[in-house]
Amino acid sequence: MGKFEIKDTFILNGEPFKVISGSFHYFRTVPEYWRDRLEKLKALGCNTVETYIPWNLTEPKKGQFNFEGFCDVEKFIQTATELGLYIIIRPSPYICAEWEFGGLPAWLLKDRNMRLRVSYKPFLDAVEDYYKVLLPKITKYQIDNGGNIILMQIENEYGYYANDHEYMKFMSDLMKKYGVTVPLITSDGPYHESYRGGYAEGAHPTGNFGSKTEERFDVIKDYANGGPLMCAEFWVGWFDHWGNGGHMKGNLVQSTEDLDKMLELGNVSIYMFEGGTNFGFMNGSNYYNELTPDVTSYDYDGILTEDGQITEKYRKYKEVISKYVDVPEVEFSMDIKRKAYGTLECKEKVSLFSVVDDLSTPVHLPYTVNMEELDQSYGYILYRSRLHSEAGIAKLKLWETADRANVFVDENPLITLYDHELDEEHSIPMEKFLACSQPAQMLAGKFMMERGLTPETAAAAIGEAGLSTGTLTGLNEKFDVLVENMGRVNFGPRMETQRKGIGRCVQINGHIHNDWDIYTLPLDNIEKIDFNKEYKEGTPAFYRFTFDVKDKADTFLDFEGWGKGVIFLNGFNLGRFWEIGPQKRLYIPAPLLKDGENEIIVFETDGKHTDTIELKDEPLL
Repeated sequence: MGKFEIKDTFILNGEPFKVISGSFHYFRTVPEYWRDRLEKLKALGCNTVETYIPWNLTEPKKGQFNFEGFCDVEKFIQTATELGLYIIIRPSPYICAEWEFGGLPAWLLKDRNMRLRVSYKPFLDAVEDYYKVLLPKITKYQIDNGGNIILMQIENEYGYYANDHEYMKFMSDLMKKYGVTVPLITSDGPYHESYRGGYAEGAHPTGNFGSKTEERFDVIKDYANGGPLMCAEFWVGWFDHWGNGGHMKGNLVQSTEDLDKMLELGNVSIYMFEGGTNFGFMNGSNYYNELTPDVTSYDYDGILTEDGQITEKYRKYKEVISKYVDVPEVEFSMDIKRKAYGTLECKEKVSLFSVVDDLSTPVHLPYTVNMEELDQSYGYILYRSRLHSEAGIAKLKLWETADRANVFVDENPLITLYDHELDEEHSIPMEKFLACSQPAQMLAGKFMMERGLTPETAAAAIGEAGLSTGTLTGLNEKFDVLVENMGRVNFGPRMETQRKGIGRCVQINGHIHNDWDIYTLPLDNIEKIDFNKEYKEGTPAFYRFTFDVKDKADTFLDFEGWGKGVIFLNGFNLGRFWEIGPQKRLYIPAPLLKDGENEIIVFETDGKHTDTIELKDEPLL
């Protein structure tokens, strides 16, 4: 049995120990590559690996737990242990990490009164139900139980969020109740108020920052009671959000100097050693003045690239680390290659509206409700009705709607609304409505014949007559609103407002519209898509591609010419794409490929597509 202590320095088995760690989120990398990344971490000179545990992947539905595949935390711990690496686990319910909802499960929001990360009993009860299952799986790997876990974190940057010390005490006591015996740490932004707000008795404070090492460490000294100084997240790059104008990069010269100073004065965990990928719908978002959802790649300008390639930053950091410890020689067990598989032609395509009843069973309600009330967490949700009493659509407002809505009349696109646009009432020109509504077009033709009007004057006449005398009433046009959850905010007070879909109502011409069929579309059952059904240009649609593989290698899917959506490989959700960039290609790790025929399905929402996609041999971030 070993022992890890916190005195004036970290003490491992009676000897001083300098923690040189790298952050690696096992759930952002295919399990087949965990060993490769950890070997490269060890070869850098690191003696420790640090990771979060995402609650929303581990308990995707209340009481249903997943510890397989990407969620096999025990396999990850065992792999790190086999390589002689020590481990820091950050199992706190909230992880931030630019991850969907900061790692919290969306089902918490079904409680309309939910208060997060505070002494609200339903939240505390949910955490305890989670910990009583999770913690026994990891506490057996603690160093004093014969394993390699040396530290665990109570909460994450709590002083940035709030200052409920009773909550922090509850979290600390809960971890001990379910078997945590190694020293506990907190991590906060390097500011006095953060440390005072995020304080937990008996837990050692650490800091999260990316520069000004001496200044930041001087703040930590005031709270460390003479204990060791540690940067628990040394930010070496940054994350990208859609539309930010270009891939974010750190300052290599400055960060190398900061790393040197950290190791001179204390301890470090490099964030990120490898960032990995926000597969599926797992990207987070931030919201200050506007919504900024993160891209699918979490490359972060890390020490390794998203696909595990060694960088110049890796080489520079290794030189610095070698000044403080002997860097071991490590023979890498995998030869990971990149490959371009070429251009793929679309084989089949079908409109969402043609197959929606195959993918989802509608819930009929007189009013709209959020995803969470229908036990849906991620993806899209479709609200379908008929314009059964309205005389066309002259004004439209979607109340309490998040995050992006495509609106259709008779399955033709009327308007697309995003973020702040969803807070406004929108005027719809009659000619725009006419372009969507087939019954109204027939009425326009009648007006033209009977009154000798041109198309332009017919639109004006219909607008005047329809809205004043009800000429359009009873045309019964199909009315659809497709809403996308773009990724829940992962930081700050807005987290408690992250219910998705249409939360309040749809208002047409000043009144609430009722009578809805609501389809939940998490897109976790795309094998049910029938490509023999109708395809209609300009509508949300699925596009199918196939290609043969003999030599499996990492590749990158280029989506140039496509609008917005999500892409599946052999049923696995690779993540989102959006023409606004900066990311222009999605990473496909080789273990997701099959020998022989592989299938790619692109779901595109905006009616922008080409007949091809291309698999390249390098990323484009």
